[in-house]
Formats: sequence, structure tokens, C-alpha cells
Amino acid sequence: MPTGFNIGPLPIHYYGIILMLGAVAAAWLADREARHLKMGTDIVWDALIWVIIGGIIGARLWHVFTPPPSMIAQGITTRFYLTHPLDILAVWKGGLGIPGAVIGGAIALYWFSRRRKISFALLADIAAPAVALGQAIGRWGNFVNQEVYGAPSNLPWAITIDPAYRLPEYQNVARYHPLFLYESIWNLLNMAALLWIGRRFKDRLKPGDLFLCYLIGYPVGRFFLEFLRLDASQIGGVNANQTFMAVVVVVAVGLLIWRHWKKPAQAQP
Repeated sequence: MPTGFNIGPLPIHYYGIILMLGAVAAAWLADREARHLKMGTDIVWDALIWVIIGGIIGARLWHVFTPPPSMIAQGITTRFYLTHPLDILAVWKGGLGIPGAVIGGAIALYWFSRRRKISFALLADIAAPAVALGQAIGRWGNFVNQEVYGAPSNLPWAITIDPAYRLPEYQNVARYHPLFLYESIWNLLNMAALLWIGRRFKDRLKPGDLFLCYLIGYPVGRFFLEFLRLDASQIGGVNANQTFMAVVVVVAVGLLIWRHWKKPAQAQP
């Protein structure tokens, strides 16, 4: 399967094109949500470049500090990256972590909101379903690169992975769970749920609630999908992504409960 093409000496990777399509689609949906809230939509497109830059930096750093076992076996470890800093910039060689992308994008959005004196919670709510849509589209870049596939499978929808992209211990196995597809579908469902919640409970939601719902919906799906992942990043023998997702869900649920069930402060006599 071709992974790109050249325009003269310039290589163009389908992976990058798909990621940018996901970013533009996310911005379009955020623009639509801003209009629904009767906000100026210029703010969405102004924030986009901040979020993209922050997301890429965060995604790359997540990979640098949590490389998968297959890369560690090749000597591409965190220590390698720290002693070869130029390789950190080589994102076209692969290695972007969604948890880091969300963290980096959120930090960038926070800085942007401070500069523009706009509520970060409100911007995060507008961004939540848009981020889910962007993730759903972006995961198809993994299909082009023949990565983010799951355990071996004989199911009718299993995909064939070329030998060059198989893990060494699975060289004789051709068909696998399309893990990227499962996550793409889950993200679309998460997007739809967030849009529904935002409208159905509009009068009961506080600023930031929808973003917290995203921080519950996506991690729950990712937590269970990690059981199918063959090359999961490890820290101390523990699945780094799965553990992080579990922590995020617990914290987000706790914050939602605290925000809506905390007792109002009593007036002083």
C-alpha cells in the first residue's frame, strides 16, 4: 500500500494529509458549535493554529517518554531521543501519542484563552466534540501506515498487514483486528454523544462539563481497546496509555460529581 507521493523532491505523506483533514474537520465542527452558542467564529480559526502546534508537541513528547516495546527493541528509547534531539523532530518516522496531543492541545487552548480573555471552559466545551471528530478521521492515517492494528483475528473484517509492518513475533500471522477502525468508530460515537448532551442538557450543564464528558467517553473506549493492542507502551511493566486513561476517567467523573452535587456555601450569620 503506498504511503504517499512526491511533488518534485518534496515527499507528501498520506498520513499527514489525513491528520490535516481531521484538524480542518474539527475546526469546522467547532465553528458550527460556536455559531450555535452565538459566539464569534473567528475565535475558532484563530485558536486552531495554537491547538495544532500544542497538540503536535504534546503528541510527540508523549511518544518520546512512552515508546512502545517494538521501538525499544530497536534501541529507540527515551534515552536515545534525549541524546539525539533532532530525532524528536522527525515526526514523519512515526510516533505521535493521542494522550499527549489532547494534553498539549488543551494547554495551548488555555494559553490562547488567557491571551484573548475568553473562558477556557467555554472554549473547551466547543472543542470537545470537534476533537472527537478529528480523532475519528486522523485514525485512518494509521490504516495507511499499517499501524495501530490489534491482536490476530480471523473475523470477516480483519485486515491484512504486510510482513514489513508486522511485529517480529507475528511474522507468520497475516490478519489482525483493525484497532484503528474500532477507535475511529468509538470517536464518532463519542462525538455524537457529546453533541446530544450539549443540546439535551443545555440548561443544566456548567461551563467545562462537556469537556469533562469527553474526558470520560474517549478514555473509557481507549481503556478497553488497549486490551487488543499488541505493542502497548509500558512504564514499569504497566500499560502506560491504559493506566492513564483509567486515571483520567476517575478524575473527570469525580469533578463532574463534585461540581453538581457539592453543597452551596452557607451564608455567615
